[in-house]
Amino acid sequence: MKRNEYEKHLEPLELELVAMARWARTTGQRICVLLEGRDTAGKGGTIRAISQRLNPRQCRVVALPKPSDVERTQWYFQRYVPHLPAAGEIVLFDRSWYNRAGVEKVMGFATDEQVAHFLETVPTFEKMLVDDGIRLFKYWLSAGQEAQEERFAERLEDPLKRWKLSPIDIKARTKYAEYSAAREAMFAATHTDHAPWTVVDYNDQKHGRLTLIRDLLDRLPDFDCPLGELDWPELDHPPLTEQFELLQPIAPFPLDD
Repeated sequence: MKRNEYEKHLEPLELELVAMARWARTTGQRICVLLEGRDTAGKGGTIRAISQRLNPRQCRVVALPKPSDVERTQWYFQRYVPHLPAAGEIVLFDRSWYNRAGVEKVMGFATDEQVAHFLETVPTFEKMLVDDGIRLFKYWLSAGQEAQEERFAERLEDPLKRWKLSPIDIKARTKYAEYSAAREAMFAATHTDHAPWTVVDYNDQKHGRLTLIRDLLDRLPDFDCPLGELDWPELDHPPLTEQFELLQPIAPFPLDD
């Protein structure tokens, strides 16, 4: 999809996202969105597309690093619970507790027993969240290996994107089939009525973002929450020019003539 076409379709969705955030704040909704998928699937771009027009104090992004030595001894879900949304908040998880069923399983960071226990208990954990009123959405961003390899190559060549290539990404390239098997086992155990999975085709990332945002908005109740009127007083004097006594602004950035 060309960028101008993408932006044409994204703009009305952004207006709806802002209205949704206003509704969430007004009514005290708690919205939690999990974004999962293979490396390079497009999680970061989707999070930016959802959040870029929203108040960052209301819409939070959670992307946790690998667990510390202390966190490895805790109840598995313990490190995620503090990041769940409070009233009026929207939380976007860039990967979530499902790390245990994906990268931890495939790369050997968790034992078979730990993975099995996770798959057995996560539906109960999520039911507790949903029963308490959290609106939970679980998205899997799907991309084929050919698309993944093209994006890896782009990151390899682009110095602005090289930071996205981690040692785990490099090791995981040869485990595409293993990740597929782990994903299917995860879906079988955790696709529930109270917290279903939604798969979105991300071979075209821009089209995938539009599809996911449209689905998210459609699955929320009617959130018509008009902008309120503001009492905006007139200035009682002409606009002032900012003056400095001690310090002067630095030289402006040079622009081409």
